[in-house]
Amino acid sequence: MCSYCGCDSIEVIGRFMAEHVEIINATGKLRAAVASDDVDSLESARSVVADLLWPHTVAEEAGLFRVMARDEVYAAHIATLCGEHETLATLLADLFPGDTASMVRFENALRDHIDKEDNGLFPAAAIALGGPEWVEVHDITPHSHGSGDPHVHAPQHDRAQPHRHEVLTGSRDEEERFGHGHGATTPTADLVGRSLVAPRRC
Repeated sequence: MCSYCGCDSIEVIGRFMAEHVEIINATGKLRAAVASDDVDSLESARSVVADLLWPHTVAEEAGLFRVMARDEVYAAHIATLCGEHETLATLLADLFPGDTASMVRFENALRDHIDKEDNGLFPAAAIALGGPEWVEVHDITPHSHGSGDPHVHAPQHDRAQPHRHEVLTGSRDEEERFGHGHGATTPTADLVGRSLVAPRRC
């Protein structure tokens, strides 16, 4: 986690960094489950990681990544990070009991990806984006209140309708992408009434 530039004081970035910590912490139980050679333990631990990883990567791509990718300086790097989201989903889905080598590949890829964001993209975003762009990032980044469904709020110019939410619902495609036949259930985001980028398409 970046601790030198203060970018974590920006609400969206602070949230993403905190979610990175949660995901890394969850991989500890996943690692133990893989090593235990127990199928039920692995499926349970995989589901926990997937349920943290899915809304996090979707939120990054729908908000911060979308806005930053408009600048050609960052577009290629954003595309690389989106591709790594795909790779992480595949590596997670392909884990099986006793396959500690695959677990090492997944965890190394995850930590490397998080480092690129925490110590690269996020500090760059803090410098590159202005106030109106951060307002847009906030408005289009899916989030939940407590245990509620992920949703986005109306843009500020539409705030005359203060309770208007647009809810994200699940689909079979993302479930299959993360579960890959192993029983993990992770919904995707289909955005109702808004033309946000779909997950894994930035």
